[in-house]
Amino acid sequence: MTLSSPTSPEEPWPVRTVARKIADWINRLGAVWVEGQITQISLRPGAATAFLTLRDTSADVSLTLTCSAALLRTMEPPLTDGSRVVVHGKPTFFVGRGTLSLRVDEIRAVGIGELLARIERLRRLLKAEGLFDPARKRPLPFLPNRVGLITGRASAAEHDVLTNAQLRWPAVQFEIRNVAVQGSTAVPQILEALRELDRLPEVDVIVLARGGGSVEDLLPFSDETLCRAVSACGTPVVSAIGHEPDSPLVDHVADVRCSTPTGAGKRVVPDVAEETQRIHQLRDRARRALHGWVDRERRLLDALRSRPVLADPFGPLARRAEQVELLRDRARRAVTTALNTERHALTATRSRLTTLGPAATLARGYAIVQRIEDGVDGVLRSVDEAPPGTRLRVRVVDGAIQAVVPDRAG
Repeated sequence: MTLSSPTSPEEPWPVRTVARKIADWINRLGAVWVEGQITQISLRPGAATAFLTLRDTSADVSLTLTCSAALLRTMEPPLTDGSRVVVHGKPTFFVGRGTLSLRVDEIRAVGIGELLARIERLRRLLKAEGLFDPARKRPLPFLPNRVGLITGRASAAEHDVLTNAQLRWPAVQFEIRNVAVQGSTAVPQILEALRELDRLPEVDVIVLARGGGSVEDLLPFSDETLCRAVSACGTPVVSAIGHEPDSPLVDHVADVRCSTPTGAGKRVVPDVAEETQRIHQLRDRARRALHGWVDRERRLLDALRSRPVLADPFGPLARRAEQVELLRDRARRAVTTALNTERHALTATRSRLTTLGPAATLARGYAIVQRIEDGVDGVLRSVDEAPPGTRLRVRVVDGAIQAVVPDRAG
């Protein structure tokens, strides 16, 4: 019967059967190489077997190791808590206790050179994937509503960040998460704090802060899982790990890298004194600009008001009215003069016509008559020259008496 054979409430397996089947299945796995970090070492004086705990550097997972005490005592340098190692062993399931352990026959300490080589390989991998691309970097908010801080409890890094930020902006508010910043539990705790702060809507920026240390101490901040979590974080992240020479991989993935926690405290918030001075300067510039604009507009208005058309708007109208009245008087006089002249001319012509007309002549007792006898025209000097009783015929042409002749028919 195999481990996956079905059981039923009527035919259950006893505990020993399940434990034996699990042990048989694990024994078939064979020997494996495992890398991790030593967290606990139990080596009693005179004991033949030593017990250790090997912890994953990126997850909250551990495995119990057993090895001969002689193997542990002969290691140079001696193993200590936090040492990075590669072990070779065979998984073993203890049926009596129901526990799993790794029976180790070889332990190799991971040296600094190998750790740095691994970090360099990881750096090239993350860079090739674009996690270091400056285009992915997000700008920090000018004045964050709340600053998330992930750092060690009561650490100098926490004090530096808080002190410098509050000196620059006393009203700054922090959401602090104290975690382990070195050792096997550092990466899981930092990941959990990072996820928690990223979910808070009031946190506008997250600061990862840690003081200086050795390469081994700063290894959690070059962990691949942590680097990818920082890259995927929706909130801008500031990395302030170690001192200026230290450069863990999280520095390249974070949106902003500060060389020290002190620099991070100065970077996340503006300086209230500088901003107040800048506001005063901008206010003065605005006041001068407004006054200058008002002065220019006032001068323009004064210039416009000084122009004759605006200084005395009715003056041109009055002058034009005077000119119109003058021209009208001149026109009236000219027309009147022309009418009088024509009237006088007409009167003179009428007087001449009246004077030269036959009616005036007759009225004075004179007449010009023409006598026609035997075809010979004769002119009577006076009517008195005609014989008494002669009837006269008067010929009028165009209203004028041309001749007075005897009327022979009478």
